[in-house]
Amino acid sequence: MTNNLNCRRLPAEWEHHGGVILAWPHVDTDWAPILEEVSDCFENIIRAVAAEEIAVVIAPDTSIPQSRLADLDNVLYVTLPTNDTWARDFGPITVIESGSYVICDFRFNGWGLKFPADKDNLLTRGMTSLGVLRGVYRNRLGFVLEGGSIESDGRGTLLTTSQCLMSPNRNGEMSRDDIERYLMRQFGLNKVLWLDYGYLAGDDTDSHIDTLARLAPDDTILYVGCDDENDEHYDELSSMKHQLMELRTVEGTPFNLVELPMPDAIYDEEGMRLPATYANFLILNRSILMPSYAQPRKDELAAKILKIAFPDHEIKMIDCRVLIKQHGSLHCVTMQVPREILPI
Repeated sequence: MTNNLNCRRLPAEWEHHGGVILAWPHVDTDWAPILEEVSDCFENIIRAVAAEEIAVVIAPDTSIPQSRLADLDNVLYVTLPTNDTWARDFGPITVIESGSYVICDFRFNGWGLKFPADKDNLLTRGMTSLGVLRGVYRNRLGFVLEGGSIESDGRGTLLTTSQCLMSPNRNGEMSRDDIERYLMRQFGLNKVLWLDYGYLAGDDTDSHIDTLARLAPDDTILYVGCDDENDEHYDELSSMKHQLMELRTVEGTPFNLVELPMPDAIYDEEGMRLPATYANFLILNRSILMPSYAQPRKDELAAKILKIAFPDHEIKMIDCRVLIKQHGSLHCVTMQVPREILPI
């Protein structure tokens, strides 16, 4: 179901798409001390993407990823300056409007002014100007919105968190009702579902939904659970679970809730807990790229649960322990786009 007032629709991630955008790590990013390790991880992700779709790789110097990926044909290289690598949050959000693809360019301000974002905020415009993205460009830079903060079922329902979208350093002049009306208008929505609970230690995004709960086909929500009462996440995730149980579809029925395990705690050298989560998976056309954390029992359990929600997809694990060192994971470094807006 779509909102007939504006004929717009925000596709679900599991709908067919043709490319995935990534921004290659480089020496001028926070990855510099572990550049080789994170480059290995990016290479693994890109190779998995390119086996099914076009990998769009952005870098200030594309000769570096090109040298590592020289045997791949299904890669489009884009030379543009970047602050960092979190393509989910500064990348284009593509809407279908009356049969055409519209590239929505929302403002990215470094997750509420936490980090520099002057270069990353220009990337969607830059790719459009270069002809890398070929849909109708729509300037929405008056509103701060990161791709990791929203989940769409493709049928007019959006899932998000109040902690992120209500952050005073994003759109602080707007009320919750203002933001909801704006989202409904921009994406042709019938319903916005808000989660007021949910927390992940080490997360810089103010509780992006893609670290906590993900929409899936057949009115399913995959969410991170915690059954250890001594874990710092227990209270918040328990409250989130109860709120998820209260949510209803547009038709008024409960969602099918499927719980993902919480990975065992991983800490950095300074003793800070890192934001490991199995919810940060990427849906490709034939497979799911799932972050793994060298925890065989938990990794395998998460993979089996994802297979239940996506029975026609192959579950492929990619070790993402290095990504959480900079407080993100696999979904955070990727952004899917329709094949129709790519030049190859």
